[in-house]
Parts: sequence; structure tokens; C-alpha cells
Amino acid sequence: MYDFQELKVWQKSMDIAEKVYKLSSQFPIEEKYSLTSQIRRSAVSIALNIVEGAGRNTNGEFKNFLGIAIGSSNELYTQLILAYRLDLVSQTDVNLILRELTEVQKMNYKLIQKFTK
Repeated sequence: MYDFQELKVWQKSMDIAEKVYKLSSQFPIEEKYSLTSQIRRSAVSIALNIVEGAGRNTNGEFKNFLGIAIGSSNELYTQLILAYRLDLVSQTDVNLILRELTEVQKMNYKLIQKFTK
């Protein structure tokens, strides 16, 4: 069991979720129940899966939830690119979050490798 608040990967994933919420607030109202909702759920899911894994009893369980968090980060990555392609956000805004997202993905992979050895 880990103190999730001490995990840098959780802290950074929370930063991403906050930025995604602010960015998606600019989306048109007709996207409220589609892309806005999906992009927010994916962003929050990264942090939530890290938290859930950190609270589990074994490193194997934690590793599994980190894998799910990576899946959510891949979803978010794709949704951000789609938002850009639909002209809902600027390339600058998307690239800022994508850089942070890539960093979180790398941190997740390193944590998974730690539990694999």
C-alpha cells in the first residue's frame, strides 16, 4: 500500500486533469455530452486508477491499475488530437498537455517495470 499523495505520477496526473477540465470548458455546448464528457473522464481516470492501485494489497494489483491508467492516457492522447483536428483547441494548448501526458506515461511505465522485476 502506497501513500498516493506522495507519488509524483499521481500529482502530475492531477495537474493534467485540471488542465483538461479548463481546456474542455472552451468546447462548444453541443460537445457537452460527447467529447467534453469523454475527454474529462479519460483525464480523471488516469489519476483514479493510480489511486486505486496504490490502495491495493499487492504490487501485482498496483501494476494492473497502472496499466489501466496507461490505457486511459492513450485515450486522452487521442481525444486531444481529435479536439485539435476539429479546431476545438489550439495546437499550442494540445501540445502542452501532450508533453505532460507523455511524461506521466513514462513514469507509469517505469513504475510498472519496478514491479515486474
